[in-house]
This record gives sequence, C-alpha cells and structure tokens, in this order.
Amino acid sequence: MNNHEQYQSPLTARYSSKAMSKLFSAQHKSTLWRKLWIALAEAEKQLGLPITDQQIAELKKHSDSIDFEKIADYEKDLRHDVMAHIHAYGDLCPSARPIIHLGATSCYVTDNGDLLQIRDGLYLIDKKLSLVIEQLSTFASKYAAQATLGFTHFQPAQLTTVGKRACLWIQDLIIDLQEIRLRAEKLRFLGVKGTTGTQASFLALFEGNHEKVKHLDALVSEKMDFSDKLSISGQTYTRKQDTMVINALAGIGESAHKFATDLRLLANLKEVEEPFEKNQVGSSAMPYKRNPMLSERICSLARYLMALSENAGYTHATQWFERTLDDSANRRLCIAEAFLTCDAVINLLLRVTNGLVVYPKVIEKRVEQELPFMATENILMACVKKGGDRQDLHELIRAHSIAASKRVKEEGLDNDLIKRIAKDTHFDLTPEELHNLLKVEEFVGRAPEQVLEFIDNEVNVIIDANKNDALTELLDAPVV
Repeated sequence: MNNHEQYQSPLTARYSSKAMSKLFSAQHKSTLWRKLWIALAEAEKQLGLPITDQQIAELKKHSDSIDFEKIADYEKDLRHDVMAHIHAYGDLCPSARPIIHLGATSCYVTDNGDLLQIRDGLYLIDKKLSLVIEQLSTFASKYAAQATLGFTHFQPAQLTTVGKRACLWIQDLIIDLQEIRLRAEKLRFLGVKGTTGTQASFLALFEGNHEKVKHLDALVSEKMDFSDKLSISGQTYTRKQDTMVINALAGIGESAHKFATDLRLLANLKEVEEPFEKNQVGSSAMPYKRNPMLSERICSLARYLMALSENAGYTHATQWFERTLDDSANRRLCIAEAFLTCDAVINLLLRVTNGLVVYPKVIEKRVEQELPFMATENILMACVKKGGDRQDLHELIRAHSIAASKRVKEEGLDNDLIKRIAKDTHFDLTPEELHNLLKVEEFVGRAPEQVLEFIDNEVNVIIDANKNDALTELLDAPVV
C-alpha cells in the first residue's frame, strides 16, 4: 500500500517544516527513549549499581537502530508500547538487556521524552517567530509615516499610519515570544520518580540510600540538559505543564489570526495585500480574483490551534490522583499537533510578512475622501480664533457635512465638503489656510515617532539577539 492509499496528516504533508515534523517523528521519539535509558544506566553505574562499560557501550551502539516492524510485532503480543520498545532494544543489546529500564516506570521515557520534544519545539518556535517580528519591523519602519485611515468598528476613525498599524501586530507577537520563552525557562523535567512518584523502586535498588536516589534524579536531569526538575510528582509530570505550553502556542494563533484578518480586510480595501505569485490562480471560476489565500489559511489553522488549548486543559483537569491513562492517546495527538500547527502558522507568517504589498495611491485617495470630515474640528477652531461664532459655524459645518455625505453615499460622488466650506464666506478662510488645516501630518499625531521608538526600544533587542542564529534549516515548509 503506497502513501496515497492511507490517510496522511496535512500538517506534515502540506504545512509544517521538516524540522518540526522530524522532531515529532516516531524515529526521533524512539531515539530519545533510548537516550533516556542510556542516561539512566550511566547514572546508576556512576552511583554504584553493577552495570558495566560494555553494557553501556552496547546501548549506545544501537541507540539509532529502530526496527519498527519488530516493535509492532512485540506490541501486538504485549499490548504495551514501552515494553515492546524495551524488548526490541534488548534483542539488539543482549548483554545490556537485563539492565534496560532498571527501576523505572514507563513514564520515565514517555514523559521525559515528551519534555525533550517540547523543549526543542519551543526553541524552533522562538527562532522562527523572532524572524517574523524582524520582517514586520522592516515593513513598519518603511511605512512609519505613511498616513492611512484608522478604523474603529470598521468605520472610519482618525488617521494612523501603515507602520503604526503594523506595530500593533508586532506588539502581540512580542508578547507571544515572551510567553514562549517563559514556558521554555519554566519547563521542568520529570526525572526518575517511579510508579507513583515516591522513588520507592530506586530506593530499593540503592538499599535505602536516600542521597543516592536524589543524586540519581539530578544526574539524569543533567545528562539530558535540563537545569530544573520537578521535586514532586505522581507517576507523570503534572499535565499543567502541557496546558501552559499549549496555551502559549495558542496565543501565537490568536495573534496570527488577528493579523491575517486585518490583512484580509485591507486586501478588500485594496490598500495592502499579501504577496501574490506570478502564476498564482486566485479562483478557478473568476480569473481576475486575487484571494488572500495565505491569510485565509493562517486563520484556518490558527482556529484549530486555539481549540487545542481547551483540550489540554481538559486533560489536566481529569487526571485522577497519581495518574490515569486516559491522557495517553489524547496527548499523542494534542502535543504534536499543537506544535506542528503552530509551526505551520508561523511558516505562513514568514511568507506573508516577507512580501507585503502596499498601494499608497489607494490609501491616499481614501484618506482624501475622509479627511474633510476629520478636519471640521480644526476648521471650526481656526474660524473662532478669527472672531467667528462657534455655535453658528458648528451648525453651518453640520449642514455642509450632511450634504457632502449624501453626495458620497447616495450619488457615489467625491466628498466636496472642503469646496463647500471654501465657498461659504461665513468661514473667512483663505485657500492657503484651508490647505494648511488639511495637512495629513497634522492628523497622525505621534504615530511615526511611536513606530521608530517602539522598534528601537523593544524590537531591535529581539532582532539583535537572533542575528547569529542559523535559520535556513528551519524555513523548509512545503510551499503550498
């Protein structure tokens, strides 16, 4: 049976990078289990158990030799995945067979292995998200002063700038990055805790020597490069760790969805678009279409990612006492898919933010249509300063605004409010004075300065820290 005759996850087939897919592959997971068994044997030998250098050398020699067919055969008989792996590993390492998994319970490899995958997954997410932030900051800097119509309730509001709006997206992603780094920093290894977390089996191995058991726990954690471990656990590490990690990934989904939704709206306004490739087809029926397909895909995947965070919370909430097994099948799906989906979302963000297309003329035309309404307060104040009556002028502006709005909405014509005011002698404003009151830069406030200050004070720290990292191998997602 070939691959096309069986279901394949779109996450690995279409969306996620090779690096993230490899991290959660059966080969990598199985290899991690063997590394954990080696670390346990080494630590136990170091602390005086009768384990030989030859046995450890044999374990290391076959750490990458995974025979999945043999493992599957064992599991059919034993109905236990970890024991199937132990038997298959023991077949390759006959002299070490008696000491594989010595004193441990299944969660020693399953839970600690998951934590190793989670830690490395957070690293990949960190580096790629940092690059998204860098690309968006380049865009924000370029358009820091490009005035554009701001929206509240998707109705015209005061002006902002294209760059300032981009900084809103960046700020969300920086918050996400900080959360990812916090979760990586706070991630704690399970270590060696035994069947109910009491370490009783290890205490028996070391004939009641509590210090050796504590040292074993620390040694294994150090060998797996974990600086922190849980001091208290049941058989498993608390699933609260999964919840917090997946919530952090879901946070990226929230920010990505918001960005992509904004971009879809901007594409409809013809102001800003995602990159559109030369031979890309927007619609099978309508040749003229330029659908924001990448942004739509971001929203689609982000919704799935956000939903996974609820699932993780349920899993933590329903664990009984020292452990139940109803978490196992769920976590096989949830943890891997959360990382693969988040990776897929960021891959799309990388593509979109690297080629955003801006149409300044369209933006300027929309500003020109709405600016007269925004300028009425400034016009009113200028006329009052010249001796006009505020109440009379306010009523005149209101009448002119209604007429201009009717012309725009009912007749489909341009906004002629300024022309009406210019002709009305009650306002006593010269053409030059009116022109000065309509300067776009007077309506964007500190937006251009805010952009540059934000990038200098908050974004560049992230960019500088990321410069020396080799990211090429991380940017290998399928281009679909």
